[in-house]
Amino acid sequence: MGQLIALCFGLLLATAEAKAPSGGRPIRYVTNTPSNRRDVFVVAHEDDWQLFMGDIAARQIRAGDSVLFIYLTAGDDGRDSLYWRTRERAALQSTRVAIGRDASDSTEVRCSTTTVLNHAIQQCAVANTRSYFLRLPDGKRNGIGFASHDYQSLRKLRGKKIRVVNTVDGSAAYNGWEDLTGTITNVIGPSSSDRDVVVHVNDPSVAANPHDHFDHRMAGLLVEDLRRTQLWKTQYYVGYALATRAANRSTDEAREKTAIFLAYDAVMKRGNPKWSAYEEHPGFYSECMLRTYTRKAQSSRRQ
Repeated sequence: MGQLIALCFGLLLATAEAKAPSGGRPIRYVTNTPSNRRDVFVVAHEDDWQLFMGDIAARQIRAGDSVLFIYLTAGDDGRDSLYWRTRERAALQSTRVAIGRDASDSTEVRCSTTTVLNHAIQQCAVANTRSYFLRLPDGKRNGIGFASHDYQSLRKLRGKKIRVVNTVDGSAAYNGWEDLTGTITNVIGPSSSDRDVVVHVNDPSVAANPHDHFDHRMAGLLVEDLRRTQLWKTQYYVGYALATRAANRSTDEAREKTAIFLAYDAVMKRGNPKWSAYEEHPGFYSECMLRTYTRKAQSSRRQ
């Protein structure tokens, strides 16, 4: 069964690369009726939502919701800017695929630098989505960080092992965990009676989501900390343990999730063939396409 899944995944990868857009010609997408709901996907790395919640993100985008993607780290893996900038482009391409094609309107990626609480953040808009790249250092799976960025990490910032964390491009510095959480709150915006905010993030519970990357867990804990004062609904998702669960996506959901992830992976592969996540761990990524596990957190209350 695993070999069959891998074979299908490989065929889809070849198809995605063959259909990948080239040149400056815009892709046309479906226009959806605007919704009052705002969905916010807070993730550690540029391929996290595609793996763990890709089908959910696509569904909300196509429902016309206002969708925000907040990428906490550059996902640099201790490497140089060529690698993490490619990851950003790959994430935006998967967002375009999630938006959908065969449309009457054309959309393009529009990026600029915005300032939130005195922090410079790269912001990119595509149709009814906005992506915010904070570019904090990748903390490594165990949360100790990489030498290339002085072993800074989200885990150390939240645990007060370091007082400041600097972005990998030197554009901003966050003075403590509270500075970071305050910035994220401002990016998401205050809750209001006319907008239903739903935050999607990796599950911070070790029991519900064992063996996960520490950056994933820090994203979940960040949202958990914010929920103490915000009226947001929250959905928690299983991370790396996803591949060990029973398959629970329909054929159409798995196909859609696969297409979104392959759009990301194709951009990475074009940047450098060795950067293909799928080719590095084909079994794991194939299994993730057949699964999305989520639980709703209890409603938060203002204190």
